[in-house]
Amino acid sequence: MTMTIQNQADNQVNADETVWDRGRLEAVHTQADKSQRVRRMFDSIAPTYERINTLFSGGRDRQWRKRTVEIAGVRRGDSILDIACGTGDLLRAFGAGAVGPGQLTGADFSLGMLRHAVNSDAPSAHWLQADGLSLPFANETFDITSCAFGVRNFQDLDTGLREMHRVLKPGGRAVILEFTRPANRLIRIVHEFYSARLMPLGARMLSRDRTGAYSYLPKSVVSFVDAGTMCSKLKSAGFARASATPLTFGVVTVYRADKVAT
Repeated sequence: MTMTIQNQADNQVNADETVWDRGRLEAVHTQADKSQRVRRMFDSIAPTYERINTLFSGGRDRQWRKRTVEIAGVRRGDSILDIACGTGDLLRAFGAGAVGPGQLTGADFSLGMLRHAVNSDAPSAHWLQADGLSLPFANETFDITSCAFGVRNFQDLDTGLREMHRVLKPGGRAVILEFTRPANRLIRIVHEFYSARLMPLGARMLSRDRTGAYSYLPKSVVSFVDAGTMCSKLKSAGFARASATPLTFGVVTVYRADKVAT
C-alpha cells in the first residue's frame, strides 16, 4: 500500500481547540470556512473514529457499508475511488468483494484519517491526500466512485457531485452512503434525541474530543438535503439515473447514480 501527501501545510490540530462553537453549529453548511473546520475536526477525532462509529451505531455501520458495496454492483476488475475515505472502512468493504489488487484508491483531505487508513488491513489500496472538490485525476478514470458519510461535509455539494461524475468512466456508478432523517415521525423524534443528546455526550467522553465534532454531526444531518433533493442534484451533476435506498428505518440512505454509457 502507498500514501501520497499532496499538501502537508496546516495539518496539525489541537485536540482541545473548539472547531464548532454554538454559534457556528446553528448554520454548519453555510460557514465560509466549513471545509477547513471539517478537516481540523477529523484530524482530531481520527484515533477513535471507527470505534465510536461502531459503538454508537450498534455495529450497523458495517452492515450499511456492506449493503453499499452490493448496491454498487461491483465486478471483478473494477477500479474504485472512495472519496472522503476517512480511515478506509468503506474501501476495505469493497476489497472484501474480491476487487483485484491495485484497483482501490482512497482520497481524503484529512491527513489524520489517512494515517489510520494506511495502517489498516487494505494492503492493495493506494491512499491519497486530496480534496473531493478538486480531484487530481483525469476524466473517465474509475469504474466506481463512492463516498460514505462524506458528501454532507463538502464545502460545495454540487461541485463534489460533479467531480464524482467527471472521474467516472462511461457506464460507471457512483454510490453514496449518508445519514438521512427518517420519514416516520416517531422514529425521527427518537433517533434525533439519541443523536443530538445521548450520542454526543458519550462520544465526547470516550474520544476526549473538544472540537465539537459530535455536536456537529446531528446538526449537519438535520440541515442537510433530503433524499429527493439529493437524487435531483445527482442528475443535475450529469448522472443519467439516480436512486435512493433507505436503510434502518431511513436513518441512512444509499444513493446510486449511473453515468451514461457511450
